[in-house]
Amino acid sequence: MIDQEQVKKVALLARLDLTPTEEAQFTEQLSSILDYFEQLGELDTDQVLPTTRAIELSNVMRSDELRVDVDPSKLLAIAPETEDGYFRVPQILSSDEA
Repeated sequence: MIDQEQVKKVALLARLDLTPTEEAQFTEQLSSILDYFEQLGELDTDQVLPTTRAIELSNVMRSDELRVDVDPSKLLAIAPETEDGYFRVPQILSSDEA
């Protein structure tokens, strides 16, 4: 069981400005959470293997292979401006900023 003074101390450490109503509310909520953890501690888990997650998970990923999906010349053909086989974009930095 956690008391209101402990909640005030935690709030101070966390830099939280709690009202008396919030202190009472959090005291009740935190006590409930800690009681639940005590219940979990009573369970016999000797025969339970440690896991990282509750369900099995397998990543479905495609192989990392280089492939060309679009012909670059087709992309350049629809670009507003090109120069020497590249997209031409507006200058955003002046030459003295570089």
